[in-house]
Amino acid sequence: MVPIVAEWRGVGTPGGTGGARTGVGAGGADAGGRRCVGVGARQAGGARQRSWARGGRGEKARRLSVGGGILDGMTTLKSKLQHDLTEAIKARDELRSSTLRLTLTAIQKEEVAGTEARELSDGEVEKIIAREAKKRREAAEAFDQGGRSESAARERAEGELLADYLPRQLTDEELESLVAAAVAEAKGSGAEGPKAMGAVMKIVNPKVAGRAEGGRVAGMVKKLLAG
Repeated sequence: MVPIVAEWRGVGTPGGTGGARTGVGAGGADAGGRRCVGVGARQAGGARQRSWARGGRGEKARRLSVGGGILDGMTTLKSKLQHDLTEAIKARDELRSSTLRLTLTAIQKEEVAGTEARELSDGEVEKIIAREAKKRREAAEAFDQGGRSESAARERAEGELLADYLPRQLTDEELESLVAAAVAEAKGSGAEGPKAMGAVMKIVNPKVAGRAEGGRVAGMVKKLLAG
């Protein structure tokens, strides 16, 4: 699970140096005897300290604001999925909760796939979401071919739900424009024709990252190089 900021309020307990007190409970006092209720701890000099879950990794965490359920600017994509799953369960939204639960499982499997567990970056999580969304689209097509329209509709609905967590996909016109510019750039370096495929892909991939599937990009590159 992604670490969540722990908010401590209240009754002072001695800790640290310089008479600092940490807060736990409904109220408390700092070293000067003043009443305080707030996040973290307050030292005698008035500086706030924060207590973070899992050994001070709060700079990587996203915290849900109290009440509105709004994610702050440091929220990770994985924690957004976890928050939305919780909300979906509360709302008894079976489609969303099932889809997000399966996606989080895929993320967790990737986190422990190596020699040691690690926390994925937002970019890596995006790739997993994109992969899961692609699976749904492919499954929908297969169900359509098999005459199972209800199952196809379900797969499409799950895919559309996951697409909300991904960058907006490029239209065919936008993709063609970017690929055409990459083809022209590669040509300026002496690479042209079908043999320029690798050079063009190297140029265009960073520009379309997360906004177009690799197959779409490669297909557009082949089309323009052939033309």
